Amino acid sequence: MEEVVVVFRTPSQIEADVVRGLLEANGVVAMVSADISRTPFPLSVHEHRVSVAAGDASEALRIIESHRDDRGSSKGKPFGAELEPLEKRIGYRFRDRGLLEHALTHRSRVHEDASGGVFDNESLEFLGDSVLGFLIADMLFRQFPQHNEGQKSKLKASIVSATSLARLAERLGLGEFLILGRGEEKTGGRRKHALIADCYEALIAAIYLDGGIDAVRGFVQRQFQELIEEARRSGAEAAFTADYKSALQERLQQAGKGLPVYRLTAELGPPHRRRFEVEVLVNDEVVGKAEGGSKKEAAQAAARAALALLRDD
Repeated sequence: MEEVVVVFRTPSQIEADVVRGLLEANGVVAMVSADISRTPFPLSVHEHRVSVAAGDASEALRIIESHRDDRGSSKGKPFGAELEPLEKRIGYRFRDRGLLEHALTHRSRVHEDASGGVFDNESLEFLGDSVLGFLIADMLFRQFPQHNEGQKSKLKASIVSATSLARLAERLGLGEFLILGRGEEKTGGRRKHALIADCYEALIAAIYLDGGIDAVRGFVQRQFQELIEEARRSGAEAAFTADYKSALQERLQQAGKGLPVYRLTAELGPPHRRRFEVEVLVNDEVVGKAEGGSKKEAAQAAARAALALLRDD
């Protein structure tokens, strides 16, 4: 077996992949390997290495150096700097840009990488969900002191819903920076709301791990205050507390119809952000269907949909 030689080292997964692509475009077969941190948590890779066959080493080094020369004033600038536009948009500069790359890496990329040094963002997504929940709860506690626990919980669920996260992620252009596998790329992964919402949570975790609670608190406040203000202006917080189930039952009794029956029809999403789909039936006929972050929330939304249908009759 021919000896291999390391021709390029970098802490950046993106930079290593670009160099490998550069070499292979010039006819030099290359591979990427990684020096993985030996901790219980696969959150960082100390170094990515690009290696080639010993006989190709001189040519590979020449190609890499000529590419740097071609970049003129950008000589020596790391490829990972292509993430700088995202850092500007989020208002935070990473000390460890590897954490940002980790947050942007979808599992489809991991499945296509043979180096074993690439980790997907699902663990970060799990952490980000908890960090975001805490920070939004803190904001609502301070800004809505007149609301009880149940009211604030419902408002929080609406603000951190997958729809809201996808909306904020699109505003940042997060899809442009995702690190995807070829299959996911071809099927439009950069535009999938569920995917970019999950990545948004992973981004929150990455900011927390890199800069601590104050850094991520600042990001969350900048991102979510507008949503909280929208809820305040529209009176949405009052709407979330309305008892549509009771209103529907009263409406049906007045009309001489049967009592509503609520049926759970589906459970959607990952365990830490489960969504429930509920339909409401009257005399065995479906008159409303909706989903929510809890069974109670979904039932209320289904009752609301049923009331709207009855008003139209």
